[in-house]
Amino acid sequence: MKKIIFSIAIMIISILILSSINNLEKNINEENALLQVNNEIQDNTLSGNNEEHKENNELEATEENRETSVFTSESIPQDVLQKMIGNSIPEKSKDKVNIDELSYLRITYWGFDEKSHVGEMVVNRKLDNDVLDIFKEVYEKKYPIEKMKLIDEYGANDEKSMADNNTSAFCYRVVANTNTLSNHSKGASIDINPLYNPYISGKTISPTNSKKYTDRSINEKGVIKKGDDLYNAFIKRGWTWGGEWKSKKDYQHFEKKI
Repeated sequence: MKKIIFSIAIMIISILILSSINNLEKNINEENALLQVNNEIQDNTLSGNNEEHKENNELEATEENRETSVFTSESIPQDVLQKMIGNSIPEKSKDKVNIDELSYLRITYWGFDEKSHVGEMVVNRKLDNDVLDIFKEVYEKKYPIEKMKLIDEYGANDEKSMADNNTSAFCYRVVANTNTLSNHSKGASIDINPLYNPYISGKTISPTNSKKYTDRSINEKGVIKKGDDLYNAFIKRGWTWGGEWKSKKDYQHFEKKI
């Protein structure tokens, strides 16, 4: 009798143990499932945070560019004027140039090296806000400009400035091969990336080292195309592009009547 009772007790204990084991496995499986769900939620949250962090970084970089960029206009400073006289303002013509009609601009531009730089430009006072707005727009779109120095850095030699791919505006001079004053003399014209965007009239190519870029199908950094960001920024503000002239082409040249 005792053996039977003992056997029954052993069976009951075994059943209870097996039941406990099953319940334990069930709980473990449930906990693993919950852990997996939590991990997935954390992964999704982390991924979302990373994307948000990336977007915030990009936004902060854009805002930082805006905060550190320079777009200013002022009367011609005395030291700049001294540099201009004898160069972009020839000695024999200085009485013909009204300095009060010109503005000295400092402009942040996006370089070929994919970095921000601050350049200089002299334009007609009536166009200074226009010019600042244009270059602010193309800077935010990272339109590449290689250099932006006053032409006086080249002794007001237009060929040297163009050959160095320098973007410039005011220079009291005549149109090439004519006796007609250029709109640059009024500060109402700007030549941009001139090496990559030459002046072409018959067999004349200027600068002389830009023959490669007479082929306007070339797609290179700084080559101006109709409908690109630079073109649009000028045209929508009423400027005209020399690349659309009929008898000759001046792909570097934008001008506006004043």
